Amino acid sequence: MEKRQPCMQGFLLCLILSVLLQGSLSHARSDAYTINCSGFHLNGVDPAAFQPVFDRKAFRPVINSSIPTLVNISFTLSAILDVDAQIQLLTSFLWVNMVWDNPFIRWNPEECGGLKKISVAAKNLWLPDIFIIEFMDVDQTPPSLSAYVYSSGRIKYDKPMKVTSICNLDIFYFPFDQQNCTLTFSSFLYTVDNLLLGMEKEVWEITDNSRSVIRTQGEWELLGINKATPKLIVGSSLYDQIMFYVTIRRRPRLYIINLLVPSGFLIAIDALSFFLPAEGGNRAPFKMTLLLGYTVFLLMMNDLLPPSGTPLISVYFALCLSLMVVSLLESIFLTYLLNLVTTQPPPMPRWLHSLLLRYLRATDCYKKRPQKETKGSGPSLVHLPGLMEPVVMAAWVPGSSETSPNGDPGSKRLPLESSAVNLWRKFCHILDSLLFWLYLLFMSSSLITIIALWNS
Repeated sequence: MEKRQPCMQGFLLCLILSVLLQGSLSHARSDAYTINCSGFHLNGVDPAAFQPVFDRKAFRPVINSSIPTLVNISFTLSAILDVDAQIQLLTSFLWVNMVWDNPFIRWNPEECGGLKKISVAAKNLWLPDIFIIEFMDVDQTPPSLSAYVYSSGRIKYDKPMKVTSICNLDIFYFPFDQQNCTLTFSSFLYTVDNLLLGMEKEVWEITDNSRSVIRTQGEWELLGINKATPKLIVGSSLYDQIMFYVTIRRRPRLYIINLLVPSGFLIAIDALSFFLPAEGGNRAPFKMTLLLGYTVFLLMMNDLLPPSGTPLISVYFALCLSLMVVSLLESIFLTYLLNLVTTQPPPMPRWLHSLLLRYLRATDCYKKRPQKETKGSGPSLVHLPGLMEPVVMAAWVPGSSETSPNGDPGSKRLPLESSAVNLWRKFCHILDSLLFWLYLLFMSSSLITIIALWNS
């Protein structure tokens, strides 16, 4: 026991000496790396004082190479220049901020008249190789930039970048669409053992700064910015990265005024054209002219539509065009049928005649219109909707001794033929009304469905 006590005392003495020696060495190192800045406030910065630091720019600035360098990054989105849906690219303008520590650049501000920071040409300093993974163009950052160097050894480097990045654009909801593009910052060379990424500002600060300085007031607006910090694995190497999700939304006012409102007016005029009389023969030419005008409108507005993909607005235009074509075909068919029953009325099928009479009785009972009966045994006159004058509903009675004023017995068939023609005309008017209501029902349901999809 007596022999062990001197050994323990010797071990404690060695431990204390080693700690003191490390402290003195670290203090000596800190003194060795401290820049002599005396006279900077009087004669300006002496380049010779920083020359040892400039000679080290090819190496990562660390005293212990096993300690990774922490680089804090942030950016400000100052402009959204272009969104190309055809080649899926987002062009934006960023101010990228990077901050890290260089232990070889330190000075005492009290010895320099309170000088706490100076600007140094970036080409004389070690710069982290931070790049944007989605970047799809040549970096056009000006080479002659400067960085701020603080007395504590902190370096702040800001650079402007025109970033053309790939973005997965979904234009189905155009022009009420919003896009979510990513900007992923990572190192090209250094793994997590040598370089780590951090945040210089909080995400809400980046979003607020970007909204306050953003230049574009045109098609796109910034909604928000979020971040994630996944690791990138390439083979056996692990890289640190920060992924920013930039959410932008299209301003739809231009497309509403130039696309949706004129198209809505044209389809409304096409629906109102059903009130034109079918007997006059002016409805079909009017609808044909309207259809031609709508086709010209689509050709003129084609440049405003996305050049690729199938957005919902294209389905809307195709639907409107189809409705106008169907209404034109209905008008042509109705005009042909009215002309046929006027010149050569075919015999009406019994089931159609019975169905038509039931419909007439139902409408008469519903409207409660009193029927005026004529005196004597002559045919009764009924006012049919859509006709200017009352028509004869009773057929010719065989064996009647009435003759025409010119004494022609064959003219007794005129009431029967007139009744058949009027029944056919009544059927055409009912068919026209039915198709009109089906047209309105299909158009309104389609528009409600498209608007619901846009709002979703």
